[in-house]
Amino acid sequence: MQSSNAARAAQPVTRVPGSGSEEMERVAEQTLTRYTFDGVPQRKGKGVAIVWFRNDLRILDNEVLFKAWASSEAVLPVYCVDPRLFGTTHYFGFPKTGALRAQFLIECLIDLKKSLMKRGLNLLIQHGKPERILPSLAKTYSVHTVYAQKETCSEELNVERLVSKNLQKVIFSSAEGVSTKSNSTNSARLELIWGCSMYHIDDLPFSCMSLPDVYTQFRKDLLRTYKVTRNGMLGPDYSTKFSPWLASGSLSPRFIYHEVKRYEKQREANDSTYWVLFELIWRDYFKFQSIKQGNSLFHAGGPRKVKTNWSQDQALFDAWRDGHTGYPLIDANMKELMTTGFMSNRGRQIVCSFLVRDMGIDWRMGAEWFETCLLDYDPCSNYGNWNYGAGVGNDPREDRYFSIPKQAQNYDPDGEFVAYWLPQLRALPKEKRHFPGMSYIKPIVALKFGNTKPVSNRTTAPGNRRSATEEKWMSRKGNRFQ
Repeated sequence: MQSSNAARAAQPVTRVPGSGSEEMERVAEQTLTRYTFDGVPQRKGKGVAIVWFRNDLRILDNEVLFKAWASSEAVLPVYCVDPRLFGTTHYFGFPKTGALRAQFLIECLIDLKKSLMKRGLNLLIQHGKPERILPSLAKTYSVHTVYAQKETCSEELNVERLVSKNLQKVIFSSAEGVSTKSNSTNSARLELIWGCSMYHIDDLPFSCMSLPDVYTQFRKDLLRTYKVTRNGMLGPDYSTKFSPWLASGSLSPRFIYHEVKRYEKQREANDSTYWVLFELIWRDYFKFQSIKQGNSLFHAGGPRKVKTNWSQDQALFDAWRDGHTGYPLIDANMKELMTTGFMSNRGRQIVCSFLVRDMGIDWRMGAEWFETCLLDYDPCSNYGNWNYGAGVGNDPREDRYFSIPKQAQNYDPDGEFVAYWLPQLRALPKEKRHFPGMSYIKPIVALKFGNTKPVSNRTTAPGNRRSATEEKWMSRKGNRFQ
């Protein structure tokens, strides 16, 4: 009975559907405890294992932690504060991790440390490169295996290779009591475990290299396979605010999935529950695309190798970054980002469109600035979304354009959002907050109203037809944007 319990505790909980959220909680609590009572899984392994925490800062639904526990007599949890994560971005030299996300990381680590200590473990936090720290710890504590979550982007993959290479140099004698059944060379090793997505990579109905280039087909293939309920649509700016905890791995996407399904079973399935799962599938899509596309996600032309002539005008970019463009909807979103580290999904699409379509600025400048500021920064989602917005990704609608007048009317008709972040607009009548005239900054560029080629500092091109909504707003407010 004890053997079956141990095996059950070590089983993967990464697949969807699979173990429900209540089962995840039970397994985590029973596996990671220093107390003995009926039903607690007994460990069969020998020696010491390291759990190298990366972007999986949680106990619940963490197969890395469960496997390390089941395969060893002792577990050493480690987090490496890699100085490279606090360096500068590749192209434009922005800070890789801004102050807000650094503080959020500290809070996540404190929470993880407390959770581990309640269960008899202690998180060792070390400053330095993992490829130096982990082999050193392995040698000191005779560690046979370092367990870690598998990542997908090149910088993280390079660190994995270096860690694995250096661990192989840590050799043990048989007298040190390390089990070598799965490790005949008697050297320490790195075991990587997939756990960053809602759907397990092994359960996809296609290989990553055969991943559909368009998200819609990817979603349909998954929904056809897993029969996730689709019950309509919600507003595209809907947000759960889960994203920072998903990005740090403090929250499991699979746990959210099972909580949603439990809610649907107890209450009802509705538009909101559909969109929660929809956004999690988007997140998975970008994870798997990063495997397929590699470093092309970070190139100016994107995966499609689009020939571009982006501007890198620093003055224009600084105005966008600082929220001084003269367009309240853009400026309010950028102020929110700088102040909180958060921006709504709708806001991200609007400011991206403005930067690349109206200003003609290199999308990578925007992506790297988001990398600096966002609490929920994840390289796959961030660069995947910027590819999508800049028209260099795999989406066939490469000329996607977000009209500021239309977005203002649809998502902030009373100007409450812009007035919150731009106090100078609060005294204005609601209908003037998006079009404040001389009481606000002069616009730095003219809107193109649908011109799809990113050229900055130009007026509306002849023949570019405005939508009925734009015509209505223009006639109502005058020719402010011409």
